[in-house]
Amino acid sequence: MKRRTFLNRIGSILAVLGLTEAEWLTLGNRYYYALAQPSPRKLALLIGINQYPKIPALSGCLTDVELQRELLIHRFGFQSSDILTLTEEQASREFIEAAFLDHLGKQAQAGDVVVFHFSGYGSRVKLETSPDTMQNALVSANESQIAQNETIVNYLLEETLLLLLRSLPTNRVTAVLDTSYSAPSSIIGLKARVLQESPEAKLIAEELDFLKELKTQKSRSTPTVLTTTSSSKQSAREAVFSGFSAGLFTYALTQYLWEATPATKIQVALSHVENSLYKLGSKQQLDLNSTQKNQQEALLVENLLPDSNIGAEGVVRAIEEDGKTVQLWLAGLPPQVLLYYGVNSRLTLPTTEQLVLRSRSGLTAKAQFFKIEGATPAQVGQLVQEAVRVLPKNINLIIALDTRLERIERVDATSGFAAIAHMSTVVAGEQPADYIFGKLQQTPSRYGLFTLDGELILNTAGEVGEAVKVAVLRLAPKLSTLLAAKLWRLTENEGSSRLAIKATLETISDISSQALMQRQTLRTEISEKSLPTDAINRVSTKSRLIASAPTPTVPIGSRMQYRLENQSDRPVYLILLGLKNNQTATAFYSWETPQEPNTTDNKPLFREVVIAPGETLTLPQTNAGSEWVIPGPAFFSEQQLIFSTAPFNATLAVLNTANYPTPDEHPIAPLLKSLDVVQALLQDLHNASFVKTEMNGTAADSYILDVNNWASLSFTFQVV
Repeated sequence: MKRRTFLNRIGSILAVLGLTEAEWLTLGNRYYYALAQPSPRKLALLIGINQYPKIPALSGCLTDVELQRELLIHRFGFQSSDILTLTEEQASREFIEAAFLDHLGKQAQAGDVVVFHFSGYGSRVKLETSPDTMQNALVSANESQIAQNETIVNYLLEETLLLLLRSLPTNRVTAVLDTSYSAPSSIIGLKARVLQESPEAKLIAEELDFLKELKTQKSRSTPTVLTTTSSSKQSAREAVFSGFSAGLFTYALTQYLWEATPATKIQVALSHVENSLYKLGSKQQLDLNSTQKNQQEALLVENLLPDSNIGAEGVVRAIEEDGKTVQLWLAGLPPQVLLYYGVNSRLTLPTTEQLVLRSRSGLTAKAQFFKIEGATPAQVGQLVQEAVRVLPKNINLIIALDTRLERIERVDATSGFAAIAHMSTVVAGEQPADYIFGKLQQTPSRYGLFTLDGELILNTAGEVGEAVKVAVLRLAPKLSTLLAAKLWRLTENEGSSRLAIKATLETISDISSQALMQRQTLRTEISEKSLPTDAINRVSTKSRLIASAPTPTVPIGSRMQYRLENQSDRPVYLILLGLKNNQTATAFYSWETPQEPNTTDNKPLFREVVIAPGETLTLPQTNAGSEWVIPGPAFFSEQQLIFSTAPFNATLAVLNTANYPTPDEHPIAPLLKSLDVVQALLQDLHNASFVKTEMNGTAADSYILDVNNWASLSFTFQVV
């Protein structure tokens, strides 16, 4: 499109933004000057819209833009001048398309890296050219206008965006769409980024004309498009976190990319993101839209070209005048951990200096040098890696009360939950929460427990007419199990652990085994060595066995095992805990029967699972007596493998007081006293940390975990 045409198209928008044509030209000149810079360049266009003129506001889209911008600059080496952000009223359809053509279309060259991001409402609209079908569309900031009793919608068609992406002359194009197009079936749960379609709405003629023009152009690239959902029945969600709101998909994706190494495959990255989404209360199934051959096997390095192979939990954003206090951006910490990331946690600079966390507000924190004398001054842009995680011991399960509850129902529910240990309540949508207590949509006189995306947890619905306090009391045992799962999720540290562990979930047959999912600690001596590009591109044959679906499915009756590799120089001890359907806790049981004289009824005891340095262990051991066979009916499983350099003495002591299954039962079976077990496990991890002796004031009411002494890897799969 010619420059004059471009300016004509955005003329009306400039007035809204308060920019003169001369100011826009000056802004554009900066981008044109950059054309002379050496390739490959990295360009990004980031769109975020919270406030819409005529429809309810969203709350996390501007945070999404900030999350992406900080990631691209500090983790992937984008220049801030090469990142164009359009937010709120700037993000009209006309301006988005014009900015795409000018900022990306005119600048991108072969081999350049391009990122496009959109956070906002999505919807569906009929086109006059095909009235029998609905088309996906992104809802722009100036979404509609009324003319002669007809609603004209000013949407950006998804098809238009895809054609724009394909028009770019480089194959290193990635688009992230944190939006959706179909309204959720449940009215309970997190806010959905979808605007209900209107059969009477008509798409503005200018968009149809632009689409027609784009269809005449030749495609020059095969972009990678990451979308929040792969099913029309699912919706993109956003949530309230600790001091901020964000899209679940954007937060989970950017958090993983902070910690990940560039040699990670895109599909493996999506597996991690889906895993994270599940822990945030959503079963969104992500979609990878690309016509490029073997795109699922492509490496992140091919699309984003990161500056280094070293991941991080955050970055230094600013340094205060005294030079002793630094401001950190901590978007690399797992979302479930950030909320409880305690004062005195430590992070390491590339100079090996340690920073001690003093305060945190949302994603930003203030920290000071652990030892100020002789410390090398920090610099803005330095990455920081987790060294010590401090977690409070008094963590509650947070239950959000559905806003549809009557006032008296909320009062009774608040009173009921307050009577249960380690429980607290908030109003849904106002503060971070773990689950929702509310009414069933079909039968409002019944109460149940829901995930944050509105899915009723199995076997939590009560009888018709049940009193609120009775319903809460009935849920107490399940709430204890869910709190236990919340606590073990706080140990996850695949990105930051310094303990070299690799775990592979496999299905097995009489002939061979096939890997479904693989997890490996990323920050070990071997993984941090800089690798040449050709070495990164050589992917091992074994890793190619990992399933193509982000969350693998396992048929009922499958035989399964974990293959665990201790790549460290120390023996490691292992605990495996699990959660089925957000309802039942499970564990792996390894047994021994003590041989005591003059005793015929010896009680079998739970024993340590230990892996020697450099050794590989299959769990359970491959023999007929201890096979792990997946039972029916269908269920969703989350499992956490927790490794430590010290024995789990306290954990085993609690396990051995329970009426556990007998040895002839399945090796993975229900976990009794789950909350007691997990609290003991956290104490064992605390005891394994040598650094706690330096933090006597913190140790009494906190767990202090050293990344050198533990690793915690998470697996999820669907049984069908």
